[in-house]
Amino acid sequence: MKGIISEFKEFAVRGNVIDLAVGVIIGGAFGKIITSFVNDILMPPIGLILGNRSFEQLFLPLERGIFTLEGSKYTTLVMAEADGIPVLRYGQFINVVLDFMIVAFCIFMFIKAINRFKRKEEKPEPKITTRACPYCISDIPLEATRCSHCTSLVDPMLESENAKA
Repeated sequence: MKGIISEFKEFAVRGNVIDLAVGVIIGGAFGKIITSFVNDILMPPIGLILGNRSFEQLFLPLERGIFTLEGSKYTTLVMAEADGIPVLRYGQFINVVLDFMIVAFCIFMFIKAINRFKRKEEKPEPKITTRACPYCISDIPLEATRCSHCTSLVDPMLESENAKA
């Protein structure tokens, strides 16, 4: 039993698990902000255009197992729910779809920005393959023992150590 608990502690304190927990908490808060934006700011003007109706109140009552597009005695969602009539809440569904689309777009933009920063960070430093000749300052290979320009003898170990430093 102690082995299982110690393994769980080791797993739980890893950086990735903590990062994931922080991400879930921030994501939940971000989702609430987007839901409020859709319900409180975006949908009221759209409802105004649709004839002063709240988008959440758009529904289709299902009476006797059929869709009733016209002639229903249920004009509000509250009336239909009070009588226990099943309803299709397509207005609420549209709100949820808009929530999802906005969150997906924001996540896409966030990932795109992260990928751009990663590409900048991933550029490897160029590998040093040459060094300067101590006599004529021409570039020669690190392993060279004689300069190809002035033919001076050079120590490959000493110069390659200096080039790395």
